Amino acid sequence: MRTPRRFKNSLKWLNFGAMSGAAKLLRRRLNRAAPIHCIQRSLDQMSLPKLIEIVPLTTPIHAEIVVPGSKSITNRALILAALAHGETTLRGALWSEDTQVMVECLQKIGFAARVSLDPEESCNRTIAVTGLGGRLPRSGTIVQPLGLFVGNAGTAARFLAALVCLGNGVYRLHGTPRMHDRPQASLLQALRQLGYRIDSPDDRLPAVIHGTGPRQAGCRVGVEESSQFASALLLCARKGHWQIEVVGENNGTEMPYVEMTERLIAAFPEKGGSFQIEPDSSSASYFWAAAWLLNRGTKDRASSLTVRNWPSSAWQIDSQFPAYLKSSMPNTLSRRNELGDSIMTAIVLAPFDSHPIQFTGLGRLRLQECDRVSALAAELDRCGAKVSESREGLEVFPSELRGAEIETYNDHRMAMCFAILGLKVSGIKIKNPACVKKTFPNFFQKLTEPPPLGLGATILDGVSGQPLNVSDLFAE
Repeated sequence: MRTPRRFKNSLKWLNFGAMSGAAKLLRRRLNRAAPIHCIQRSLDQMSLPKLIEIVPLTTPIHAEIVVPGSKSITNRALILAALAHGETTLRGALWSEDTQVMVECLQKIGFAARVSLDPEESCNRTIAVTGLGGRLPRSGTIVQPLGLFVGNAGTAARFLAALVCLGNGVYRLHGTPRMHDRPQASLLQALRQLGYRIDSPDDRLPAVIHGTGPRQAGCRVGVEESSQFASALLLCARKGHWQIEVVGENNGTEMPYVEMTERLIAAFPEKGGSFQIEPDSSSASYFWAAAWLLNRGTKDRASSLTVRNWPSSAWQIDSQFPAYLKSSMPNTLSRRNELGDSIMTAIVLAPFDSHPIQFTGLGRLRLQECDRVSALAAELDRCGAKVSESREGLEVFPSELRGAEIETYNDHRMAMCFAILGLKVSGIKIKNPACVKKTFPNFFQKLTEPPPLGLGATILDGVSGQPLNVSDLFAE
């Protein structure tokens, strides 16, 4: 299968491949001007190895971490900016695999999107999008649909499916093989209820969507498989003149991401302007977890950690994560209404608690980058943890852990969760660590940078045992 074209438009000169002399000079100037925590890999340095080993920390940490922007908010804001009237500048926007494919798709549809560096965080960008008030400037035909490659980004796949219905032409959404396995049916069926033609034999990607512009119509959409289906429709409903009824279990109590979408829509500058993206609370969970883990078994609880520029909006459900990191975690934690993706972080911490912990409402995790429920159970078992798996949950028991080679299943969150485990447990090796590029390309740099901007950990090449430099650890 042909390798999809990577992001090439706005920051072509930032690529690590062939560059013009002028581009190399500009790159060198930018690197000199950037603070140490913005350093990425230079041209003559090695790429992130396929196997790395995390060396446990033996001294307390005192850190103030800068976490990249929220992926969930960035990709929602990009859609809203494209639908706004005039230019909207998104500040602190995450720049990772998932957000890059969204920007590339918007540019392919014809939206102007200018991307510039963020001086404070190397995985953030300032993105200026010129919206056309609900009009899509470019489309394809039945014979030659406009192709949009979404990678394995669920937000891009779902949000763009709704957006292109507002165009006047034909679009083909496709992604990686794993994205083609992920559910899309409830969203595509809802779009058909609104009157749009969707060609997809099994209601998954690839799908050909026939955009016919706004239409006065209504639909019902369920959130059992993914709340992104409802978010996609809500983001476009105002410009599409759609009436959306969101249906879910327990009177909607498991829809925190839908609530975030609604709050974002209400706060977004519809006529253009400036919008600040919050730091990503799911990404912050790994560092809060590190401090909690390093304080286990110590009397003085000497490690401390804060996340710089932490917002007070509570839009992100994972902003509640620190509240559960008391001396012990609760006996039960649910992904339905207590935590989002950070529940994976809590699951990896659970063997260190003093009592068994039931994790419930995990069914959707089976439908994401991998079957995360089975993956967590398998890798914790590999480390010596006692784990009981059910269809919707895991029970994790207090356990003495040992080192192991961790299979990441090309899942960024598996890599980051178990890397944090390695700060406490000797011998934790992470396979395919570069998969963190999906949402947090400089994650391993944050682990190794000296405090206060990092944790000051040591990471080794998993084969040679040689220490890796901070600049070797950027995932691309």
